[in-house]
Amino acid sequence: MHRDAAVMAQLGGVRDDAQTAAYLARNLQHWADHGFGLWILREAGGGDPIGRAVLRHLRVEGVDEVEVGYAFYPAFWGRGLATEVATACLELGRRELHLGTIVAVTVPGNRASQHVLRKVGLAYERDFMNEGALCSLFRTR
Repeated sequence: MHRDAAVMAQLGGVRDDAQTAAYLARNLQHWADHGFGLWILREAGGGDPIGRAVLRHLRVEGVDEVEVGYAFYPAFWGRGLATEVATACLELGRRELHLGTIVAVTVPGNRASQHVLRKVGLAYERDFMNEGALCSLFRTR
């Protein structure tokens, strides 16, 4: 997924092997530390991965937040899967983790993802700088 230019266009760009290994290590450590994190998604019945979902801690301007996120291969765009996955992650965050608020981060121009976030109950809060890039912050209402 990290080598797919279409997928990664909204996620900071294509990553090389070292960047992907670091991403995986961070996410495995998150699971070890918190008991939740990144999920690899497959269609019902198994098969090859179709995307990923995430519910994980994220520092936003020095504040510890919990972020919901998702990414899918282009063949799976437009099927409502992002809405389904985001809804499930938000429910898990509320019901199992007892989170009072959950955030999401997009690049300002990612209208499709912003539409999903609004549909599942997040509202635009503000733009901010994250790892040197301008991002839009959304938060549960």
